[in-house]
Amino acid sequence: MKNSIITSNPYNQKELKTYNFHTDNELKIILDNAQNTFENWKTKEIKERTNLLQNLANLLEDKKKTYAKLMTKEMGKPISQSIAEIEKCVWLCDFYITNAEDFLADSIIETDAKESFISYDPLGVVLAIMPWNYPFWQVMRFAVPSLTSGNVGLLKHASNVTSTALAIQDLFEEAGYPKGCFQTLLVNHDQIEDIIENDIVKAVTLTGSEPAGRSIAAVAGKNLKKTVLELGGNNACVVFDDANLDKHIDTMVKARMQNTGQSCIAAKRFIVSEKIYDQFLSRFKDEVSKLNSGDPEDSDTFIGVMAREDLAEELEQQVTKSIDLGANIILGNKRNKAYYEPTIITDVTEDMPVFKEETFGPVAAVIKAKDNEHAIKLAANSRFGLGTMIFTENTDNIYNYIGDIPDGALFINDMVKSDPRLPFGGTKASGYGRELSKEGILEFVNKKTVYIKK
Repeated sequence: MKNSIITSNPYNQKELKTYNFHTDNELKIILDNAQNTFENWKTKEIKERTNLLQNLANLLEDKKKTYAKLMTKEMGKPISQSIAEIEKCVWLCDFYITNAEDFLADSIIETDAKESFISYDPLGVVLAIMPWNYPFWQVMRFAVPSLTSGNVGLLKHASNVTSTALAIQDLFEEAGYPKGCFQTLLVNHDQIEDIIENDIVKAVTLTGSEPAGRSIAAVAGKNLKKTVLELGGNNACVVFDDANLDKHIDTMVKARMQNTGQSCIAAKRFIVSEKIYDQFLSRFKDEVSKLNSGDPEDSDTFIGVMAREDLAEELEQQVTKSIDLGANIILGNKRNKAYYEPTIITDVTEDMPVFKEETFGPVAAVIKAKDNEHAIKLAANSRFGLGTMIFTENTDNIYNYIGDIPDGALFINDMVKSDPRLPFGGTKASGYGRELSKEGILEFVNKKTVYIKK
């Protein structure tokens, strides 16, 4: 078994740093520290916590270029998109600075009692298992509301972004959070199960693959611990026959290709009504072909490299199997190590991997629908349920379709995206629970009924 983590730059394959896993004794100290810190942290006034959140926002803004460059080196995100990710984290902080006190205020309920209300008490130590594709944002959208509600956090980040994980811990401590309020764990998969089973850990949140989610949920369930799972997605971009391509084609391209296609909420299946299919395909191909590929550290790069070479190989296999079943490539499909050329694949049917599975990279599967109603049925034909986007000029008619989309999100004339003001999460194989908004800050609290009778 490996006893260390070696990080490397996926663009040039150069090794970056080596980190040793924590020993069992070190883990015990970390867990004890988390519990001891929680006992004091939970007593702090919300105003004191939001003041620290302001410090956090200020540091993120001041150091955004440093943090962005760190992400880009570790997982290949184009630098302009890395900077935008840090800026979104600042927005997240600002949102909870403004709203946390209202969200966590006691809810008064009129009953026969002298007074009755719901008190929102923190659970304790929460373990977060996070992915590499948005290495700051995914962590912060858990940590900011959870710590603000009075919990403390433990982070098991993806191993290829270990420097980023440690930088996030340093960020919280520099902002003035007590040591032990947010700690990064350098652990292997075998150690994770022991950590979840430890009585100190009260809940687990995971963003990652479906197999990882099932495994973690099984361990947490066996120990009766709350979980939130944000898993894979196979989002459909539905293009109705009246869609305004002049207005929205750039959004459709971005919905698939940003972050080099490595996003759970990316548009992966483009389901296009037959009347507009040829026009869409021509416009979409033209725009995708213009995307600039290159060094992720260059500011004009839009398509960088995938985070690891094995991920690019897996994507290549999904495309190859689909071609064997009758699909056709009209753009791209060249791979060089971790780089995968932006690719458009057509003549896609429902039995193909690029329709059924999550394609985590810059591959767009285009499916022709008979009409708008058929397009909706194809979109709903997925074991995933993270989000769907529909492009149409008849927004008044869209209300008739809302109940036909069984996902966690439905976006009209825009790409599915996470927004601090709105709950984020999925259904079916995309997981359960919600992050962000009021719903997110209340996921890891005890909604305690208090009843006081004269």
